[in-house]
Amino acid sequence: MYYFIVNPNAGSGRGSKVWKKVEKQLNHQGVEYQALITEKTGDAREYASGLTERCREPRIIITVGGDGTMNEVLDGLAFGGPVTLGYIPAGSGNDLAKSLRLPRKPSRCLKRILNPRYHRLMDYGVMSYGEPMEHRRFLVSAGMGMDGAVCRELADSRLKHTLNKVCMGKLGYAVVGIRQLLLACPVKGYLLLDRVQKVELNHIYFVSAHIHPFEGGGFKFAPSADPCDGRLTLCVVHHGAKVRLIPFLVSSIVGRQKKYRGVRCYNCQEVEIYVERPMPVHADGECCVCQRELQLRCIPGKVRMIV
Repeated sequence: MYYFIVNPNAGSGRGSKVWKKVEKQLNHQGVEYQALITEKTGDAREYASGLTERCREPRIIITVGGDGTMNEVLDGLAFGGPVTLGYIPAGSGNDLAKSLRLPRKPSRCLKRILNPRYHRLMDYGVMSYGEPMEHRRFLVSAGMGMDGAVCRELADSRLKHTLNKVCMGKLGYAVVGIRQLLLACPVKGYLLLDRVQKVELNHIYFVSAHIHPFEGGGFKFAPSADPCDGRLTLCVVHHGAKVRLIPFLVSSIVGRQKKYRGVRCYNCQEVEIYVERPMPVHADGECCVCQRELQLRCIPGKVRMIV
């Protein structure tokens, strides 16, 4: 039995179109499945929890949606029994699909899922914040600062919806990213890596922690990130002159690997981030309000996924 958690609103309605194609293919092949359709934020988390809580039988759960839907599914999972995940991307960014090199066509993704050649045991991250402390899992990336501000603005943006309708959703990330760069005010702060190494920084624009290399609709901020190494790859962007960050952002879009002044990378199992004033926070592109303190850690090899 295959369980499909479907977000029809992903990609401004693209999720519904993708699911219709997938459903037609499933019925044509006589596959036994159950579809759980989300109606609002949080539904995918509840469905994933209901399918796995106190369940010792193997489950194959397929997400049809974007990175945010996949985040909710991961956040709701109970890992008490064998769980295998699959993913048919239908969002606007699809950073996870890009990292895993999944086919663009839903039919080819479904073919891989029904006839899997490979499974990967991948890491996921846990983000902790607030008082009282809340916890949220992430599969692609999480962070605070300018990238969180981009996610927050896009969440309520008509621009994203309009561009999604003409299959140019990724352009929205770039446009809003430029706007947020112009508005950004850097802060002082420090990182505590693996509870040992303290790194003090001025002019912090954002700190992102990666399981996978991409975020924000294709920005390759962490080229060396490996989802199977049991570690986070941090990208810390700080500079006294924000105009000097433009070449780095441009190179991140085109995927070039080059060192830039004001951009540091670290590898660690966990990190604590402290900044002098609250900054927007995100997990897999989903907003988690503003925080001054953030804890991130990597959970190795827990996610079994069809690739």
